[in-house]
Amino acid sequence: MLSGMATLDGKPVSADDLLPLALTGLGHFTSMRVGADGAIRGLALHLERLRRDSEIVWGTGLDTGCVLAYVRQSLEGRSRPCVVRVTIFDPKVDMGHPAETGEPHIMVSVRGAGALPPEPLRTMSVPYERDLPRVKHCGLFGALQARRTAQLAGFDDALFVGRDGLISEGGTWNVGFVDHDGTIVWPEAPVLPGVTMALLQQHVEHRIAPVSLEQATGMAAAFATNTSIGVRPLSALDETGFAVEHRALRRLRDVYLSIPGEAL
Repeated sequence: MLSGMATLDGKPVSADDLLPLALTGLGHFTSMRVGADGAIRGLALHLERLRRDSEIVWGTGLDTGCVLAYVRQSLEGRSRPCVVRVTIFDPKVDMGHPAETGEPHIMVSVRGAGALPPEPLRTMSVPYERDLPRVKHCGLFGALQARRTAQLAGFDDALFVGRDGLISEGGTWNVGFVDHDGTIVWPEAPVLPGVTMALLQQHVEHRIAPVSLEQATGMAAAFATNTSIGVRPLSALDETGFAVEHRALRRLRDVYLSIPGEAL
């Protein structure tokens, strides 16, 4: 297998295999950061996400043992750390008759991982609500268009605000805040149940509450989380700046990095 080549069910993926996914976007995925030791934080949660989302999208289960086997195969000879993405889709999907498909296949791709911790993120509030937010699906047009809007305005990324005026999540990450008492606050909103967010919630005291845009800009600090970035401070939301070296952010980073990875 060529280094960097994506595989479908363990074999090199072809353009014909990818065309239905490219034309429909009907699929779901998870991305996992593989550490230098080959372990993955939250591996069991990633596998549970794939299984759960397969039931929702395809109405069928998923052999997570096969997922692990294909991931191991794709990581052979790869330098680490890296990020491996597992995408579940049906190459036979037809735009006119999506209900006639339901045999999910497993595509694995690998890319390099950035250094931790990453640089702080400047964000812009953008009105947007993801379709079926509980599923990590391949329908990324709206999220990427929001990100593009923010970047054209001079920011790094978008932070979504729903029709109810409440903060939900970022372009491809969950968001959390630190109030002036040092408490971690996660927005109560329809969001993707992120693995990194779940791991932090297991280890750090927090509360979940609705957060309006006005409340968000009044927080002491803010941060983004996902498997690729871990805990990334937000340096700004619109014209409001945040402290990027707040003690709560340092504690979150330390806690996250102390969580042991799970062996493949």
